[in-house]
Amino acid sequence: MSVTQEKEITIYDIAKLLGISASTVSRGLKNHPAVNIKTRTRIAETAKKLGYRTNNFATSLRKQQTRTIGAIIHELHSEFVISALAGIEKITNAAGYDLIIGHSSETMTKEVANAHNLFNKRVDGLIASLAYDTTDLQHFEPFFRKKIPVVFFDRVEENNHGIQIVIDNFKSAYDATVHLIQQKCTRIAHSTANLQRNVYSERFSGYRQALQNYGLTYNPEWTFVNDQSREAIRDMAERIVHMNPRPDAIFLTNDFCAAVGIQVLKGLGLDIPGDIAVVGFNNDTISQLMEPQITTIDYPGNEIGEVAAKCLIDRLNNPAGQNLHQKIVIDSKLIIRGSSLRIF
Repeated sequence: MSVTQEKEITIYDIAKLLGISASTVSRGLKNHPAVNIKTRTRIAETAKKLGYRTNNFATSLRKQQTRTIGAIIHELHSEFVISALAGIEKITNAAGYDLIIGHSSETMTKEVANAHNLFNKRVDGLIASLAYDTTDLQHFEPFFRKKIPVVFFDRVEENNHGIQIVIDNFKSAYDATVHLIQQKCTRIAHSTANLQRNVYSERFSGYRQALQNYGLTYNPEWTFVNDQSREAIRDMAERIVHMNPRPDAIFLTNDFCAAVGIQVLKGLGLDIPGDIAVVGFNNDTISQLMEPQITTIDYPGNEIGEVAAKCLIDRLNNPAGQNLHQKIVIDSKLIIRGSSLRIF
C-alpha cells in the first residue's frame, strides 16, 4: 500500500486561506508588532491547524547562520562529560541556540567524521573534547579557516587556534601525590591512560614532580598505562597484589577506576587504606558510594561546560573582540576521604 506524501504547507497557503498577503503572514509568524494581535492570533492558529513548519534552512541561508552549535565528546559513560554537556546545553539553550552532539567513541576516526559532519551542517560554532588517540587537529582546520569559533575543553592540544577550558592537571596530581606522601606512603603507584593526551601527561608530570620534591624514587614498574577499562584495572590490581615490594598507595586518574581498584584489592584481601591507600580523580558520585569513600580531585564538569559555552557565545556575539588563543583555567581541589586517610 503506497502512502501519498502530504504537500509542505507554505506561508502562501496560509495567506490564501485567510485572504491576506504572504508578507503579513510572515510578519505575523514572527510576532511582529506591525501586525495587530487579532490577526497574529488567526495566523498562528491557522498555521498550527495546517501543520505549517518554519523553513529554518532557508532562513539560515539568508542570515548566514543556523543558530546551532556543535559539540564533540569522547565518551557518553563519563559522569564528568555528562555534567559538562549539561552545562553547555544550559547556556546554549538560554542564548537561543540548538545543540548537535557528536560522539567520537574515543577514536580519532570518528572524531574526524563528526567534525566533517558538523562543518557541513554549518554550525555557528564548535565545542570539543579530544578522543583518546587524536594525534593532530587537521580536521578542525576548516573551522579555523572560516573563522568559525572553536572551544576545546578538558582534553586539548597546546598551541592551537581554539579557546581552551581546562583545570591545572599538574597541580591537582601534585597535590594528590603529596597527600599520599603525608600519609606516610613511600611506594606510590600511578594508573593512567594515553600520555599523549594533555590530561594524562600533565597528571603524570605532577605525580613525578611530587615524588622528586619529597625525595622518593620513581619506579616505572609502578606506573600503569592502560585504557581505563574495568578489565585493565582488574589486571593492574592483581599485578599489584603480587608485587614485591608492593605499592602502599595508588593514584588513579578517574574515580571509576579507583572504585574498581578498591573492589578488586579488597576482594584479594587487602585493607583500604591500611595496606594500600587510594586516590581517584573527578569527584564522581561513585566516589561517595564506595566503602571507604574515595579521596579525589573535584573536577567541576558543569562549570567547565558553562564556561566553554559562554566563551563560544561571546565569540559569536563579538567576533572581532575575542582572543582566539585564550586559555581559561578552572579551579579544582583535593577532597580527602577515607580511602587515603591512614591511622598512625
